[in-house]
Amino acid sequence: MATALITGASSGLGAEFARQLAARGADLVIVARDRLALEALAADLRGRHRVGVDVLVADLLDDVARGAVEARLADGVDVLVNNAGFGLDLAFADNPVDDEVRHLRLHVEAAMRLTHAALGPMLARGSGRIVNVASVAGFVPRGTYGAAKGWLISFSRWANVVYRPRGVTVTAVCPGFVHTNFHERLGLAPGHEGVAPGLWLDATTVVRQGLRASARGRGVSVPSWRYKMLVAGSRLLPDGAVVRAAARGR
Repeated sequence: MATALITGASSGLGAEFARQLAARGADLVIVARDRLALEALAADLRGRHRVGVDVLVADLLDDVARGAVEARLADGVDVLVNNAGFGLDLAFADNPVDDEVRHLRLHVEAAMRLTHAALGPMLARGSGRIVNVASVAGFVPRGTYGAAKGWLISFSRWANVVYRPRGVTVTAVCPGFVHTNFHERLGLAPGHEGVAPGLWLDATTVVRQGLRASARGRGVSVPSWRYKMLVAGSRLLPDGAVVRAAARGR
């Protein structure tokens, strides 16, 4: 029986990863700050799929709490999903720099540390999957969120080449706009972001395609042909045009 550890599992893509992995028979360790949401999800998945679900309440920006997650990974899991994250306003100069530092630490440092903790046991066993939830924003100039996700994409591509021959795949899942509460936490409603309806994705599809790419050993998954075309097209345009186009939404 496989065991998967998922960060940011209390809602959105993290909860959907938990649901789809549980449906495939995996036992889970679900990680987030919201104990009530985690316990509700755990109870639902235990009853629905008869799998083991451990709840690990942790703020990954707290060294002690993150250390507990790293210790659990050092005990060995089959799948790690680095999903925890949050967004900031694109107006970098107006954002408190401490918020920007926390944003960078969660998207980059925490994901790197947890990946490092998981890799040792996976390599020793000769098998494992690591899924890093990035974004199509990582392919274009789009503030510090895009920069952080760009790091995660580059790191995942490199790690997949290096560790896949030893049985461990590393996949960056790069969705665009997804119907989750990510945007609500920024105080925004999806219908008011100036984003074309056809660019919105559902979490079920993003996760299903991401898990399929991971199983096939791919370094990057960009869900939907629309976003694949946008990423390819952005490479042909000047930065100014890309930055203006990418400024829509959050």
